[in-house]
Amino acid sequence: MNDIKQKALDFHSKHKGKLQIAGKVSLDTPEDLGMVYTPGMAYPCMEIAEDKSKAYDYTLKATTVAVVTDGTAVLGFGDIGPEASLPVMEGKALVFKKFANIDAYPICLATKDVEDIIMICKNIAPGFGGIHLEDIAAPACFEIEDRLKEELDIPVFHDDQHGTAIVALAGMINALKVVGKTMEESRFVINGAGAAGIAIAKILVNAGASDVILLDSQGTIFKGRDGLNKYKQEIAETTNPRMVDGDLAAAMQDADVFLGVSKANLVSQDMVRSMAANPIVFAMANPVPEIMPEDAIAAGAAVVATGRADYPNQVNNVLAFPGVFKGALDARATDITEEMKVAAAHAIAEMVTEPRPDYIIPGAFEPGLADNVAKAVMGVA
Repeated sequence: MNDIKQKALDFHSKHKGKLQIAGKVSLDTPEDLGMVYTPGMAYPCMEIAEDKSKAYDYTLKATTVAVVTDGTAVLGFGDIGPEASLPVMEGKALVFKKFANIDAYPICLATKDVEDIIMICKNIAPGFGGIHLEDIAAPACFEIEDRLKEELDIPVFHDDQHGTAIVALAGMINALKVVGKTMEESRFVINGAGAAGIAIAKILVNAGASDVILLDSQGTIFKGRDGLNKYKQEIAETTNPRMVDGDLAAAMQDADVFLGVSKANLVSQDMVRSMAANPIVFAMANPVPEIMPEDAIAAGAAVVATGRADYPNQVNNVLAFPGVFKGALDARATDITEEMKVAAAHAIAEMVTEPRPDYIIPGAFEPGLADNVAKAVMGVA
């Protein structure tokens, strides 16, 4: 671990970050300067002044995304601040460029105030084709996204919610194929009712799941339970139809699927043994999952996925967000809808033509992945 740490520190120090500005056109002659700067730049300005939608034709707006964070939920570290979040935002931006040829810029904000963040995003929106929210803690992330989706005419996407949910659904589609079960007939248990957990519950329901139980630190969430914030109240309307009231061990009994976006070591082998035959375990807490894959398999899990790169079946947001934004931008979509997210998940799942227990999710460098996702998103945009 110390070797990896030092290698990473040396890498970032050597390059002083991972991004730079590079021109798309030459600037070598007076003629070039006249086209790039004055007087050439004046003509598109006048066209856009008459019709602001022409910014998509004449500027980088058509292929540019703002990666916005307040640094309150960075990786597994929590609230470490906007400066400390910058390496993550740079990495996201580079992934956008590599996999979707989208220019993305880190916008790290020195405020945690929801109204401030909304105001800033609204005020910078003219220069961007989309807003990618990243590492903003719940429940603020829900309100920020909801408000921006209402008030902006460009796509807004909170990756910690929807990126995770899309890839989890993609893996689940193939995992269910491996064990010969269906979405509609399976029982799902999700531990962790933050940004990712609620988004996973929503996308599973939208994909056809009829029996989904979501748990927070107080136990199962159900309609009418005391102490639920408005986001948990909303998800309670479409989940836990059997009104199961209990802890994680109780919820997992006879469940077909466990999905964890919570904390390390919360699932025991006995809990896995209590599940239905051929259970599926997606233990996605990072860096230490709710149960280690080898322990889950030893307890009878038929398919296991994690959030880690050193085990098979990594649930990695990088599989989703580049293609989702590419599709949304190419379609000039004003929103990223639930239908687009489900379509993206199916496109990712289809990259694996013959699913097996140790291969239900494609790798990030799978040729054509982002383009296939983009095409699926455009198809329902």
